[in-house]
Amino acid sequence: MVWGRMGGRRPFCYDCPSVLKLDFLVIFDLHCHSTASDGVLTPAALVARAHAQGVDVLSLTDHDDLRGQADAARAAQALGLRYVAGVEVSVTWSGHTLHVVGLGVDPDHPELLAGLKANRAGRAERARQMSEALARLGMPGALEGAYAFAVNKELIGRTHFARFLVEEGYVKDVKTVFKKYLVKGKPGYVHHDWASLSQAVAWIHAAGGQAVLAHPGRCSFGREKMRALLTEFRKLGGEAIEVVTGSHTSEQVPLYAELADEFGLYASCGSDFHAPGEGGRELGRLMPLPSICRPLWDTW
Repeated sequence: MVWGRMGGRRPFCYDCPSVLKLDFLVIFDLHCHSTASDGVLTPAALVARAHAQGVDVLSLTDHDDLRGQADAARAAQALGLRYVAGVEVSVTWSGHTLHVVGLGVDPDHPELLAGLKANRAGRAERARQMSEALARLGMPGALEGAYAFAVNKELIGRTHFARFLVEEGYVKDVKTVFKKYLVKGKPGYVHHDWASLSQAVAWIHAAGGQAVLAHPGRCSFGREKMRALLTEFRKLGGEAIEVVTGSHTSEQVPLYAELADEFGLYASCGSDFHAPGEGGRELGRLMPLPSICRPLWDTW
């Protein structure tokens, strides 16, 4: 199945144009990761798992990289699973790291590819600094250990370090590693300047996609700053926010549903799946969008 553009930036499936005249039983998962970034399953294996879990419409959204898209699309076609090309762009906004998912993008678009390449460029130096910080905390060998978990060496990231620390027995699980060491304000965290919010949205739009603010509940700032972020995101042409996602609690879902409605944004959903049993949610195992939401796929 080949996803393209119809009516501007709206993605659709050429060989199933009625795909979105669907009922509430259709399962969408529009945010997950493979070995092309920091997941543990290959793109094809990820698609197979999603199919086995009953997912009907899937998007692989690896961090700052599109190299898994072709394999994922082929696997989806073989299984009859509807597929949307995607990516998750790392962004620095007001001193904070956040993420914007691009859905329905052209994986071969030169502007998007160049932007993602630039975003990947600083990861090696950040990884070296993280390793040094962890060594000072009595956890040596983290750089080599993290790289051993990274299939795509350009995408070395915090999750690879977390898996190494768990394997070595320093911390019980990946979630705890992030909480104790790898988030802003913790001793293993290293700041890095990613793309600006305007750059990320522009790259996604240039490639024919729609921009979705990923897991806003993970942003480490208050409601007023969130409102400022959503105001800017909407002005830049951002289309949606993830209302239902693996890291959102049942209390956060209605909050972001209301914010999406207030700011005139569509709602999206995704498990943010990285690995079986590694925090977050299983592929496709998500609560439905609240009734106040306008699903992003209604525009397709």
